[in-house]
Amino acid sequence: MSKVFRITPKRIKRANGQVLTPDMTLTVTTRSHTTTPFYNGAKEIQEQYMRMYQFDYKKACCSVNDFEFEKLDKIN
Repeated sequence: MSKVFRITPKRIKRANGQVLTPDMTLTVTTRSHTTTPFYNGAKEIQEQYMRMYQFDYKKACCSVNDFEFEKLDKIN
């Protein structure tokens, strides 16, 4: 069972030639049931940022502290 999250950068971040801005919002579906999208080294997030924005998450040295996230799927 997967989960859906909306991920938004908290602020502008410039590192190693990469620029992350708050308007670079993603909607990510994780491969497993989890409470955070950063559970497995942010694999899905890295792939989605590269695919949508050509932004290299690892090269920019991003961490969970650079982002806010919210769950989109509401299951009771």
